[in-house]
Formats: sequence, C-alpha cells, structure tokens
Amino acid sequence: MSGEAVHDRRRTNEVLKKMSEEEEVLVDTVAVTLPPGCCGARHILAFMGFLGFANVYAMRVNLSVAIVAMVNNTAIPHANKTEVDVCPTHSGNSTKPSEDGEFAWDEYEQGLILGSFFWGYVLTNMIGGRLGELIGGKVVFGVGVLVTSILTLVTPVVAHTSTPLLIALRVVEGLGEGVTFPAMNALMAKWVPPLERSKMSSLVYAGSQFGTVVSLPISGLLCQSSFLKGWPAVFYLFGVLGLLWFFAWMFLIHNSPESHPRICLDEKIYIQTSLNQTPDNTKVQVIPWRHILTSLPFWAIFIVHIAQNWGFYTLLTELPTYMKNILHFNIAQDSFVSALPYLLMWLFSIIAGQVADYLRTRGTLSTTATRRIFNSIGIYGPMVCIVLAGYAGCNRDAAIGLLCGAVGLNGAVYSGYMNSHLDIAPNFAGTLMGITNTAATIPGFVAPQVVGYLIKGKETVRQWKLVFWIAGIVYFVGNTFYIIFISGEQQHWNDLEKSNEYGMYMVKHNTSPSKKETLPYTCITGSALRQRSLYLACSVLPWTCKHAHDSQT
Repeated sequence: MSGEAVHDRRRTNEVLKKMSEEEEVLVDTVAVTLPPGCCGARHILAFMGFLGFANVYAMRVNLSVAIVAMVNNTAIPHANKTEVDVCPTHSGNSTKPSEDGEFAWDEYEQGLILGSFFWGYVLTNMIGGRLGELIGGKVVFGVGVLVTSILTLVTPVVAHTSTPLLIALRVVEGLGEGVTFPAMNALMAKWVPPLERSKMSSLVYAGSQFGTVVSLPISGLLCQSSFLKGWPAVFYLFGVLGLLWFFAWMFLIHNSPESHPRICLDEKIYIQTSLNQTPDNTKVQVIPWRHILTSLPFWAIFIVHIAQNWGFYTLLTELPTYMKNILHFNIAQDSFVSALPYLLMWLFSIIAGQVADYLRTRGTLSTTATRRIFNSIGIYGPMVCIVLAGYAGCNRDAAIGLLCGAVGLNGAVYSGYMNSHLDIAPNFAGTLMGITNTAATIPGFVAPQVVGYLIKGKETVRQWKLVFWIAGIVYFVGNTFYIIFISGEQQHWNDLEKSNEYGMYMVKHNTSPSKKETLPYTCITGSALRQRSLYLACSVLPWTCKHAHDSQT
C-alpha cells in the first residue's frame, strides 16, 4: 500500500473515531475541520468563475463602446435643443471630433442591435438552470461562454455582411450567455459550504464588474488605434480570451467534489460534510412547482431581483448618455470616469462578502439577518445616492461622486439576495436563478425605453431627476418586500422526500421538533448521529465501510 493511501486511511480512522466518541452533537458541527490553505479546488472554481464572468461581461459591453466607432455619425440627424434647464459646457472639456465609421445606422437601428442580445438572453435562463442541475454546471457554463466567444470573434465579418445577420448573431449570443448565471448557481450548490457562500459568490459574480471595468477603457483605446483596423480588434481580443478561458475551465473544473480527481481528501470531506452530501441526496429531484410558487421567500427574491436590475440597467445603459449630454464629459477621452463606478462596485462586493461570512461564522448574525442587512446596503444605499444625484444639478463632482456611490454600494447585493437561491433551496438553486433572472431581464428592455421616452427631445436636469426618482422608488419597493418576507433557512420543499419521512417519524413517535431541528441542516443526536456520520464518511471513502461497521460492533 502506498504512503499516501496509508495516510488517508489513518486520517479517516481518526475522523471515524472522533465521530463515534461523540455522545450528542449536531450534524453541522461534526464536519471535518476547515482544511488549511486558500488554494483548494473550490477556490480554483471561484477564481475561474470570476474570470468567466469577466469574459462574459467584457463581450457583452464591448459593442456598446465599439458601435460609436462603427457608426457614420454624419448620417444621424442632431436635434436642436432649445431647453434652458441644461448644464453649461465646461471650457476645459475640449472635444476632439472622431472619425466617422462605415455603417449608416440611425439611433433606432443602433438600439435594435444592442437590445437584440436580450431577446436571446431571456429565453435560456431557466433552461440553463435546470441543465446545470441535470448534467452539471461545468459543461453548461463552459459552452455558454464558448458560444459567445466564437460569435464575438466573427462579429466584424458578420457586421460587414448584413445588418439583419448581425442582429441574429446578437440574439444567439444572448442565448449563450443566458445559461451562465443559473448554471453557476447550480455548480456552487455542489461546491460552496454554507458559511462561505457570501465571499465565494461575491468573488465569482464580481467578475461581471471587473469585465466591465476592463472592457470599457480597453475597447475605447482599441477603437481609436489602427491595430487590426481599430474597432474589429475589440472583438478579436475578447473573443480569443474567451476561447483560452474555455480550455482552462474544462481542464480545471469538475461538477462536484466527488468527481474531482485532484481534490485533497481533507477538502473533499469538509465540503461534503458541510453540505450533507451523500449518494442518497445527490440525485436530481423533480421540481416542486407548487411549493415554489407558493413560497414567500421565493417571491421576495423574485421581486428584489427585478428591482435590482431596473436600477442596474438604468445606470449601465444610460450613465454614459447622462455624463455626455448633461455633465458634458467626453467619454472617449475620459473612459476611466465611465469605469470608475464599476471598479468601486467590484471592490466593495468582495469586501462585503468577506465581512458577511465573518459575521455569520462568529455567530454575530444569522443568515436571514445577514441577507437583510447587506441587501439593504446594496439597494437602499444606491436608492439614496441615485435620487440625490438628480439634485446635484450641474455640479459634476457631486453628481459623479453620488453615481459612484450608487453603483459601488450596489455590490453588497452579492452578499444579499444573490445568495438567497442557495439558502432556501440548494437542490434547485439553478432553477430558481433561472426563473428570477428571466423576469429580471425584462428591465433590460423596459428601463432604457422608459428613459428614452422621458428624455427624448428634452434632455434636461429636470427630466433626468425624474428618471432617477423612478429608479429610487423601484429600489425601495423591491427591497422592502425582500426584507419582510425573505428567510435564510432551507425550505422544506428543497427535499420533499426527506421532509415527508421526517414528518412520518414525528407522527409515529408522537413528538415535535425541537429548536435544533429548525437549523438549516438535519439535526440528529446520539447513536443515530454516529451512524449517519459514519455513513457519510463511508460514502466519501468507500473502502473504509468495513472499518466503519467494525467500529460500531
């Protein structure tokens, strides 16, 4: 027997002995001690997920920048502005006229090309979530990014071929990206221990802000350069990066700790024990639609997800317009100003995730309290900032500071509702994300249209104040509903078969649940716990089952 096998057997024997000596203990406290180091298999998953979302958002945002260089601006009529409620142009803000592009797309066609992405995106969210649960999130997420990368690479050729064909390409890109968030949620349900969810999800999903931060200035610089004829280089660069990421992802990532060939034993036992993973509870279950649709915690996530995206898309799509036409920034020269809010959001989301899990681990806050507090920071904070930005008027420093605060504080939602799908039903985390993200995509269509209707022909401070007030009200309604009805506890419909067996046990023994049984994990005491713990260890290392049986007899 090899030295490594002897070490594994000795380690397992120690774990089994410790389990068998416990007289009364909760399942969530018998998990193997947190393995040392910060570069385990789950951390590699988080880092690769971060890079994946960075690629996804870079490929989503780059067209918004490149289209400025692609369009023949002289073909677009400019409306005469007679409004007096406008900000004066700053004398120090010189504007260098940019060269006209080669496409005579008017504003309607530009909006069609940019918005067509969401036509496909809204269709595949639920499919991506369920596929992630059925076949594993690794392939679903990877293929989603691969499709987007290939289509990004061919965008220049397609654009020169036909405008309708370019719109169709953008629809298919949306189909590819639509699976990413739900598939990642399904993957994290298999990999991320409960007390690490805030920081892990914050790291993974912060990749979207990082991709935006990187894509905006780099795309602007490439469009102004002569490298690969300017704007086509934007699509070639991010398309190639996406392909390189895909090959690394397929080699490094696996669907679960059980299927990972290189994970260390301590980390494997730690993850599987903390998530209560056994062969019996890893099978894919039938979606309990009736229970989901009658669950108030689910509707709390559903409502706040829509509210979050209304404010997010209002700023993401309209912030450059506001800074250019109201505050008179030259976005081509000051691209860092466009990226600064998302840089702050990226940094704040990571910090918030660390703090949230620290407070939960110490027992300072319950999961429910953590979600309510951090989601309120991420929603009520931007609500206040975005409303005040409307009253900043022509004070550029104040307006930019408040808008940076609105976007930056929004990063706290990754420690809020973005974890709630995993909290209430990890078995259906992908499906739940698919449902809520499908509905939350609607603001991607509606919010820009509402803004366009309000400011069309009258881009004034007063009208933008109205835009910001609408976003603030939506924020308030959504988060208020969330903090009233959300729960951080796992819902009974996450595992109906086990829940029914537990109910039958209670009826048979004429007893009722204790406080311990309200915890998110199944709580058993005495010999029943020892048997379950030993069975769990056996499921991790099948060759120890004989030893486990012998230790009990």
